[in-house]
Amino acid sequence: MNDLTDVFLEHLWLMGRLSDNTLNGYRRDLEKIAARLNESGHDWLSADSLVLAEAVYAPQEKTSSQARALSACKRLYAWLEEIGRRSENPTKELRAPKLAQKLPKLISEAQIDAMLAAPDTGTVHGMRDKAFLELLYATGLRVSEAVKLTPDNLDFQRGRVNLIGKGGKQREIPMNEDAVEWLERYQREARPQLLKGRLCDAFFVSQKRSGMTRQLAWMIVKEYAAAAGIQELSPHGLRHAFATHLVNGQADLRSVQAMLGHADLSTTQIYTHVANQRLQQTVKEHHSRN
Repeated sequence: MNDLTDVFLEHLWLMGRLSDNTLNGYRRDLEKIAARLNESGHDWLSADSLVLAEAVYAPQEKTSSQARALSACKRLYAWLEEIGRRSENPTKELRAPKLAQKLPKLISEAQIDAMLAAPDTGTVHGMRDKAFLELLYATGLRVSEAVKLTPDNLDFQRGRVNLIGKGGKQREIPMNEDAVEWLERYQREARPQLLKGRLCDAFFVSQKRSGMTRQLAWMIVKEYAAAAGIQELSPHGLRHAFATHLVNGQADLRSVQAMLGHADLSTTQIYTHVANQRLQQTVKEHHSRN
């Protein structure tokens, strides 16, 4: 069976559509399933759906590992059908196990307020950082979108951010008054001092007189989150906080979807689970019968 696995992986490598990491992952999963089939007296060519299911859905495996192994098996059996080594595909009757939904970490409004108050706005770096954090929390932008903003993307008069986001989709996102105020102050007072006469298309810039990098954005969020006592908060975590707090405030999912730039509403629905989790926590902490 290892020979057959090797031939299949060589086929995938020759097609050149998978990375080395993916190929190595396929090898580990397929060799593991092949060993289990061998223990039951079967191989890739003789196993039926029941035998294969016992090998894939091993109870000691996490559901994520089962799902990954099944994906590798499905690809292997599709290839075996293609080359005429199997007339029946036992994976067609198998379904990937339902993965547990990973909910974003709950960040309270009070924690966000503490983080937004942390920068020293008496310095040019502090004013930039304050404006950057206010923007992220006010709009839910992806960090890649935020660092690519140019002055032309920002309409302070209307309080809007206009950009082309993921998938080439254009969207317009409203900003609150605090965000607009700090963005204008940063542009007027801090940005010229950071650039020192150099021209730069990026709205957010570093002391190197060039656009802010994603790495710097991560460092900024991490620094001020720590100052506010928030552990392991990333720019994406601020995006989660933005969406969760909107849903907590009774915003409709379609509006949140549009602001986040999600292609599918199901992606946005995770925030209803977060809001429900928050309600359960509130009841547990404050209900008289607890």
